[in-house]
Order: sequence, then C-alpha cells, then structure tokens
Amino acid sequence: IKRGAGGDDDGNVEEITYEGYGKGGVAVLVETMTDNVNRTVAEVRHAFSKFAGNLGTSGSVAFLFTKRGEIFFEAGVDEEKLMEVALEAGAEDVEEAGDGFVVITAPDKSFGEVVDALREAGLEFAEAEVTMHPSTEVEMDADTAETVQKMIDMLEDLDDVQNVYTNASWPAEEEE
Repeated sequence: IKRGAGGDDDGNVEEITYEGYGKGGVAVLVETMTDNVNRTVAEVRHAFSKFAGNLGTSGSVAFLFTKRGEIFFEAGVDEEKLMEVALEAGAEDVEEAGDGFVVITAPDKSFGEVVDALREAGLEFAEAEVTMHPSTEVEMDADTAETVQKMIDMLEDLDDVQNVYTNASWPAEEEE
C-alpha cells in the first residue's frame, strides 16, 4: 500500500533492454526502466505479439546495432570548420544526411567531448543524441511498415519504455 501511494522509497528501478523481431524480420530494441519486471515484460511481449512480432532472447538483435552519438546541423553550416573541430574532438565522421542536414557521428564514449568542443567553437546544432544505429536495414512494403509503426507506437506509449530502436527502412511514402 505504501508503494502504491508513493511512500516507499526502497523500490528498485531496473534498466532492462528487450530484443525482438517485428513483422518482416525487422529488429527491435526496447530500452526500459521499471520497478516491476514482470509487468514490463508482459506489456512488451503483448505489443510484439499483437503486431506479428516475437520477443527474443538477450543478444538476439543487439549485435545488429552500434551505440553512437549523432549531432545534426542544418544546411549552410561552415562544413570545413565543423569537420576540423569535430574530428579534433574525437568524432568518427562528418557526412551529409538527407533533407539538407550534416551529421557528425562520434563514439558514445567521446560524445560529450565532441558536443562541448562544437559549442565552444560557436557551432550551433539542431539536435544531438546518443542512439543505437543499425548496421543493416530491412526494406519494408507499405503494409509491413504500417504494422511495424503501430507496434513501435504501442511500445513507446508504455510507461516504462524509454527508447525504441529499429533497423526498419521506411518506404518513401511512410516517412514523415
């Protein structure tokens, strides 16, 4: 009763990553923080099974992803200065991304140093995050993409879910 009323400060919160496959063989990583592992695994398993997916065992899809930092700049940034500062601070690569953005990739361990160096150099970025980047992508048709998107939406709506990563390659008409 105390815990339900918010009075129990002894509750253990665990970080757990669930792995599985969605429709069409799309790999999915689900990062959670929970005080009730049984509830969380049941909710995650339900989301996978409702949309033709399967919850896998630990390590079943994690090998398909690499943890890295990504820093996005809008078009028009001084790319020469950007490249010099980023690579000197420990970034791995500077490349043009779709939609006119320039993206810097950095190992997750040096992400903070790269962001700090860019700020010190006066380079303003649009977005910066540490993410799980897929090594391969799975092409989907429109029907599969719709089902996978519904599963991801359901997973993201769960209270304990922090992040959902996938190696899905969305059809052009599905991208927003």
